[in-house]
Parts: sequence; C-alpha cells; structure tokens
Amino acid sequence: MTLLSPGPHGGDAQRLAWALGVPVGEVLDLSVSLNPAAADPAPVVVRHLDAIGRYPDDSAAVAALAEVLSVDRTRLVLTNGGAEAVALVAALHPIGWADEFEFSLYRRHLRALDPDGPHWMSDPHNPSGRLAPRDCRAFVRDEAFYALATGTWTRGDQGTIVVGSLTKALACPGLRIGYVLAPDDGTAARIAHLRPRWSLNGLAAAALPDLLAAADPAAWVAGIGPLRSDLTDLLHRHGLDACPGAANFLWVPAARGLRDRLLPHGVLVRSGASFGHPDAVRIAVPTPAGLERFERVLWLTAGAEGG
Repeated sequence: MTLLSPGPHGGDAQRLAWALGVPVGEVLDLSVSLNPAAADPAPVVVRHLDAIGRYPDDSAAVAALAEVLSVDRTRLVLTNGGAEAVALVAALHPIGWADEFEFSLYRRHLRALDPDGPHWMSDPHNPSGRLAPRDCRAFVRDEAFYALATGTWTRGDQGTIVVGSLTKALACPGLRIGYVLAPDDGTAARIAHLRPRWSLNGLAAAALPDLLAAADPAAWVAGIGPLRSDLTDLLHRHGLDACPGAANFLWVPAARGLRDRLLPHGVLVRSGASFGHPDAVRIAVPTPAGLERFERVLWLTAGAEGG
C-alpha cells in the first residue's frame, strides 16, 4: 500500500511526517530541489521579523533583484513564488504550447494548447536537468534552476519573458519568492496589473535584499557539481541510472517502486507521474549529510526493489 500518494509538485514533507508520526525535521525531502550549497536563510530572515507588523513594500526587493540581474527594475515583477509567476504570464498569454515532457504547471495554467502558439520551456529542463542549446529560443523561459546550473542569474535572451523562483536558489520555499522578468516595461506593467496586491509577503520583501547580497551563484555551482556526481555514483551502485544533467536534481527514468520503498523511512523523492512518467523519479541533490542518510536507506531497502 502506498504510504503517500504523489502530489502534483512534491514538497509533501509535512504530510509524510504526519503519516509517520514524526517531526517534519526528520523527513529527508528530496522531492523539492533546493540549493544544497545555499547558506541557511533563517539567520537573515529573523533579522526582519518586524516586517510582520506592517503591510508589504517590495520596492527595495525589486531594486535588489534588478541589480543582481543587471536589468531595469521596471521590467521586474515579484510574485508569490514561481507558481504565481507562471500563472500570471499564462493569464496574459492564455494560448500557448508546452511539450508534454515538461514542468506540468505550464499546461495546467494555459487556457488552450496550440502547437503553433507561444512556446514555454524550462532551462535547465525540468525534470531532465539538461541545459538548452544557445540557439534554442522560447516565448517564455522558466529559469528557476538556471543560476544553480550555470553560476549566472539569467541567460538574457532578448524579447523573452522569463519566470523564476528565488526560493529554489536561496533555499527558502516557505517565503514564496518568484519573479517575472519581462522584455519591456509595458509587459511588466500588464503583469503587475494582474497580480493581487501585496502578493509578495512582507517578510520575504524585507529579507530579500540581504539574502541576495550574500548569494554567490558561481560558488553554488562549484558546490553542487561534486554532490551531483556523488549522487549519480550512489544511484548507479544501486542499479539506478540517472540522466546526465547540469541542475541540482537528477532524473532517473527507470525507478519503479523506489518512491514507495523510501517513504516508510522518511525519505521523499519526486514522482515522475506529473511529467507523464510514473515509473521515473526526480531526486534533488542533497547536502553531504542528506546524501549519507539517503545511502543508508538505500542499503536498508535494497531487498525491496520493485515493491
């Protein structure tokens, strides 16, 4: 019996903790692909707890993000996570196309699918982790993991709408910080008009400038690479072959039963079902401590393959 049915996005650590009767901190959640090389955001966030007592103002946060992206701030709209960024762009451009083997949120929010319509894509590709060739263009590019794969914040394509998720890079998904980088200020204004007021919460808005000031994408990539190689080797030793990729996660096309084997031991990986591949999993690159625990559980459950 499946202990926990796959959610559409991963991140079900709290539900698994309830099911197991353990504190959520005891769950190793490899279904969400957070930056394993990020500094702990909590000490920064707690310095801004006074923001809870006032309405949000994201002007300083927008300015800080515009500086690290080297773009005009009038082209930026901060959002309640990358999910809202996708929803807002889809509301402005409701007819488009996303390949079936893509992040499912694009198709979920587009009102109609047209193979000849504006093309949506993730880069690096989610879930395979492959970077797109330089000559590959799209109308909407999801760069949620781009900094973690390349060491630079954005590819900088002209005329492209970029959606991003800073909570991946900064390892603070509970704060919900996403953004839209529009090709011009008019498009940004139309997206901002669609956004609910105070979309970005006050704590996220207050903490973001300090979080970005400490960010170092080049160091992140240098830290993620060896961890990804270690995870690849570990999986191979257990008969699981991951696709080569540049992101902070690995796609394992043939991993039937792996997710269910891990759940009773408090380890959660992302089901491939929402990507159209129910026998596959996406596994976040863990920290060194997380990798050690993952290895122990793999050995512990080694006799239950295919269960």
